[in-house]
Amino acid sequence: MKQRSHDRRGVLSAALVTVGVLALTSCASGTSAPAASSDAAELTGRGPITYVSSPDASGAAQQSIDAWNAEHPDELVDWIELPLDADQQRQQMVQNAQVKGEAYTVLNLDVVWTSEFAANRWITALPEDALPLDAEIPATVEAARYRDTLYAAPYYTDAALLYSRTDLMQAAGVTAPPQTWAELQKACDAVLALPEAADMSCYAGQFDKNEGLTVNFSEAVNSAGGSLFNADGEPTVDTPEALTALNFLVDGFESGMIPEAAITFQEEQGRQSFLDGNLVFLRNWPYVYASFSATDGSSAVQDKFGTSPIPGETGPGVSTLGGRNIAISSYAENKATALDFIAFFTGQEQQGDRLAVSSRAPVFSEFFADDAVTERLPYLPDLLTSLEKAQPRPKVVQYGATTAAIQDAIYPALTGDTSPEEALADLQKALVGIAAE
Repeated sequence: MKQRSHDRRGVLSAALVTVGVLALTSCASGTSAPAASSDAAELTGRGPITYVSSPDASGAAQQSIDAWNAEHPDELVDWIELPLDADQQRQQMVQNAQVKGEAYTVLNLDVVWTSEFAANRWITALPEDALPLDAEIPATVEAARYRDTLYAAPYYTDAALLYSRTDLMQAAGVTAPPQTWAELQKACDAVLALPEAADMSCYAGQFDKNEGLTVNFSEAVNSAGGSLFNADGEPTVDTPEALTALNFLVDGFESGMIPEAAITFQEEQGRQSFLDGNLVFLRNWPYVYASFSATDGSSAVQDKFGTSPIPGETGPGVSTLGGRNIAISSYAENKATALDFIAFFTGQEQQGDRLAVSSRAPVFSEFFADDAVTERLPYLPDLLTSLEKAQPRPKVVQYGATTAAIQDAIYPALTGDTSPEEALADLQKALVGIAAE
């Protein structure tokens, strides 16, 4: 690959090592994980396996599975497609693990679930020499470990981007993407005054009562200078910074800056709304870039949009570190096949092939310094900026209870059923109770 900037890649590695270390500070200290050596010895058996994942609208994952199946007719991979909703995905995987089900082999896990699944012995430790970890972004590798043991393979990484209608911004005299929430509102006011923007709304993220709300709320708090937990793992949500963040979201719904319909938005609903030309700004992940750029007539914003880091209270915001890991269920058969498939599926060659049809961010740092890749995916420099500042969600063993508490407290504030102050006080109490369990 043609290298553009070794110094830039060094900044990425150093910054993301820090993010990876931060991601581990909230792990519960009282839970022991299974020994790596005993788990690795269980990686035996060959034959058909299943890949358990949410839908992939790009078709990129199916392309990789088809390539594997063509070469391994006796070890075919069958895709078990889970719901789009992240909480439902986790719930079905947890239920399968709790009954020690053999139906699920290879699991596509949100990075923040990895510690929970490892601590509960629901996934099997992986031998590090089976994967090209040295070539991958350090934070993605750390997010796949629990207590210094590798339990998954990094699949793709994520940080939030702000998608902007650059054509309308130019027409309204807005010369740069907003870096603060105040600039976001000012840009919207200018754009929505245009006749051609009469039926549009300003801004949306993911505010449905699911994992996306946890992510968007976390980003708002971090972008206002606050945090959900401190370095000692203690909840810190009943603070002036968190109140500023929640007020930004609540006021956005009340004023109409955020459309009423966005209270039901997950990633796909927001993607479709921006794709159809209904939004000026959208907070979403890199994967939506490909559909916005489609030249087949399906995109109303093709050649009319740009990307930038998300805005914050006083300057560029702080994204949540996202992404996915691929792991092996502890109760699956044919784990030797599963390990080989994971090495193939998450390998650099397949990630390169998938970049041709998907805009999901790769975990190999080399792609970020490849001129051919960044020319085709010009969002990568903005993503790099977001990754350098990204913060993890609380990486706690009881993550399910933690994210549910966040959603239960914050959603009623967005709908106007409770005040921001009451919501944060309730959330602080709930998180303290979870931490004490």
